[in-house]
Amino acid sequence: MTEVVLPDGPFTFTGTGAAFAAPGAGFTSRVAYAAAHVVADPAADNTPGAPAALDWDATLAFRHHLWSHGFGVAEAMDTAQRGMGLDYAATRELIRRSAREAAGPIVAGVATDQLPPGVASLDEVRKAYAEQLADVQAAGATPVLMCSRHLAATARGSDDYLDVYAELLRQADGPVVLHWLGEMFDPALAGYWGADPVATVLELIGAHAAKVDGIKVSLLDEAFEVDLRRRLPAGVRLYTGDDFNYPNLIKGDAHGYSDALLGIFAAIAPPAAAALRALDAGDEPGYDDIFAPTVPLARHVFGAPTFYYKTGIVFLAWLAGHQSHFTMVGGLQSGRSPLHLAKLIRLADAAGVLPDADLAAARARAWATTVGVAG
Repeated sequence: MTEVVLPDGPFTFTGTGAAFAAPGAGFTSRVAYAAAHVVADPAADNTPGAPAALDWDATLAFRHHLWSHGFGVAEAMDTAQRGMGLDYAATRELIRRSAREAAGPIVAGVATDQLPPGVASLDEVRKAYAEQLADVQAAGATPVLMCSRHLAATARGSDDYLDVYAELLRQADGPVVLHWLGEMFDPALAGYWGADPVATVLELIGAHAAKVDGIKVSLLDEAFEVDLRRRLPAGVRLYTGDDFNYPNLIKGDAHGYSDALLGIFAAIAPPAAAALRALDAGDEPGYDDIFAPTVPLARHVFGAPTFYYKTGIVFLAWLAGHQSHFTMVGGLQSGRSPLHLAKLIRLADAAGVLPDADLAAARARAWATTVGVAG
């Protein structure tokens, strides 16, 4: 039975996601990482402010799901609730376990979130970054130098950013991925990189191009990303983190294209993999057709306030059968309203991301009952 009553009215699941369920090999024309969420232990005290307790088996199984569809895994990024419930002790263990089990490419976030919230000195920021860089390199993952709330609060201008990042790049064993996360994802990052952020980023990359594999840009501005992409030194990738405009950015134009490091890929992995394989085969109409219905879903998942997108990612993972519950670290399952999640169900079904209509309907029905709707 695939009919349910949602907070916004009756709905019937179509089961179109079954068409994309088969895993497959990696991609040949683009590099694509999916930023993976974490699965909370539903029997633990995952309340706001408590240390994160994870279901390690389910968390790692989800990463194997992503690898099986050809994606690399971007570990311990903001999708995994960095700065929103996932403390650094759990983060470090997550990186170690994922890297040890890696069945495909893996990159992992380096930040400063082991420091207490608030302003820290530049020396404290450097030491915190260095500690996490060493942890990621020891685990065997490629580092992603994430934006730091502490650096945003402390830096007096572009020179401070350049000094901190230059030191990190000197300490890196090999090429790293830089990271530019907009304030819509984290308001504490307003003003990152200084008064002229593009100039700062290009100066940093130009001075250290041999140590920069690429830069992940999450600003939800397609024209800005294309312009920056065209100004990067040869051989430095732009990894789109634009969960609104990813099909066009990945497909590219006569002047180039973006590779991808996306949170939405965790939710739409099977159809996204099919779209990327169509692109590999030169089938641009097929690529466009598969990705088109995922865009309304992505735009809804990442709608304002954007930083609560993780709630939608986990809700979809539950509906799709990748975990047995809808409980999140820090109680973040309350981050979206029932009406938001009801619309998410409709868009997910249309996008083909729910492989088992009966299971999705049963779980949607149970959820609807808990929010006061006769599901």
